[in-house]
Amino acid sequence: MAMESGGHLVARALKAEGISHLFTLCGGHIQNIYDGCLDYGIRVVDTRHEQSAAHAADGWARVTGRPGVAAVTAGPGVTDAVTAVANAQRAQVPMLLIGGAGPKGLADKGSLQDMDHVSLMRSITKWSVSVPDGSRLPEYVQNAFRIATTGTPGPVFLEMPLDLLFMPVDDSMVTQYPKYRTESRPAGDPRAVERVAAMIRNAQRPMVICGSQLRWSPDEGALARFVDRIQAPVFVNGMARGAMPQGHPWAYTRCRKDALRQADLLLVFGTPFDFRLGYGNAATVNPSAKVVQIDLDGAEIGRNRSIDDALVGDSGIIMDQLCAALADLKPEDLDRSAWKSAMDLAEAKAKAKMAAELASEESPPNPLRVCAELNKFIKDDTIVIGDGGDFVATAAYTLNVRRPGLWMDPGPLGTLGVGPGFAMAAKLARPNSDVVLVYGDGSVGFNGFEFEAMARQGIKVTAVVGNDACWRQIYRGQVDMFGEKRAVATKLDYTRYDKVVEALGGHGEYVDAPDQLESALRRAFESPKPALVNVKIGGSDFRKGAISV
Repeated sequence: MAMESGGHLVARALKAEGISHLFTLCGGHIQNIYDGCLDYGIRVVDTRHEQSAAHAADGWARVTGRPGVAAVTAGPGVTDAVTAVANAQRAQVPMLLIGGAGPKGLADKGSLQDMDHVSLMRSITKWSVSVPDGSRLPEYVQNAFRIATTGTPGPVFLEMPLDLLFMPVDDSMVTQYPKYRTESRPAGDPRAVERVAAMIRNAQRPMVICGSQLRWSPDEGALARFVDRIQAPVFVNGMARGAMPQGHPWAYTRCRKDALRQADLLLVFGTPFDFRLGYGNAATVNPSAKVVQIDLDGAEIGRNRSIDDALVGDSGIIMDQLCAALADLKPEDLDRSAWKSAMDLAEAKAKAKMAAELASEESPPNPLRVCAELNKFIKDDTIVIGDGGDFVATAAYTLNVRRPGLWMDPGPLGTLGVGPGFAMAAKLARPNSDVVLVYGDGSVGFNGFEFEAMARQGIKVTAVVGNDACWRQIYRGQVDMFGEKRAVATKLDYTRYDKVVEALGGHGEYVDAPDQLESALRRAFESPKPALVNVKIGGSDFRKGAISV
């Protein structure tokens, strides 16, 4: 009779899923899972805050395309992870959070850190449940991965009581299945595919917006093939950044507002009509344009505005279906020259407004100049993580990310503090790639102590802080509404975050002039230690008028 503890059964089930890293902050309730991980060859990576551990599980999924896993202790361990789980839920990222709990026999008696975790997590997960018996721990892990990855991806929470994790279980009593989930992705209704193909044929000024759901499609090249087929300007956001080849003639970044106001057909793949698209209202989208929405979630179709047609399914697969339906359509059959010329002109005008600031020699350095210098260090496989507001939004327009999964930002929940967890996961998942963390100075304050965890565990990340001693994105609107004298809670100091990182075991650089940027960045990238370049930045009107709510 083979016996194995519950914690070891959990580790075994994770290993069967291909999990190689478990992100955590130590806790007594879950320590037997760690012991199992050691036996099954899973690296236990510890953070300084549970929020970072859960962000790392989210980040692992974004980089690899497979769910990440975090384990936290009961009570405050779980509550500390709530923000990260909510961020994954809003961004539609598959991950598993394991939460410890007191012994089942002591439930509701006031044991240490006892609380109702399951109810707390229910509104921000696809599934939130407490495992009822030690023999079913592997089964619940399997269920968690199936639920997290099928349909619209999202986070799952499993509560695992302490006694279940420590209690030995007869292996013959363990419940698990060798074949229990599919990698299949949903395709679009063939009838709707034909209708949408006809709309594309009849359009004069089509445009494509593609969002994060493309990240979960099995074919990242589908977007470029689709755009080549229909000859339409394309704009990407979220985890779809990098899906278009560098220099593609139909890929645009700065003229989306112009395109939305002029297009006669709008095809929206895998991103909602939320604040980023002006909720699809008439002030943002040409009122006479036909609108087609493609989404994994049928409940998302038609939210916030009416649509002319829709397809429910995987963005990449549906793009390929549309290409097949338009197989006879040749580029020479389409007269898109006037439409392309209009977009080229709008793009050129927008970029021209940036040119002076990108080359500015002012001190402190202009934010755009900082990003231009950083862009010189971005390689084909460099992973870029944005954690902040104003400075990160500036970086998003200037840094050239080459493929999907190489750009990560908080997503629509707008959670600050994601950076260190995302960065740790990214470097561990792709150890041969440079990982760049683009920081706002406000965001450093959330989880900056993770540089100690990086230094101690040999996780090399290079961070660049745009330090303007201000919550700039909020401050700008605050001054506009209330005036300078009533701008409260938005000012910071020019803190020497580089010195903090040095004290935590990393490499620090301080920059306050543009001629210092290149050499400081080079030293930071070349250092074997996790590094932070703290750049005192000057003012810029580039982000003037950007929304902050």
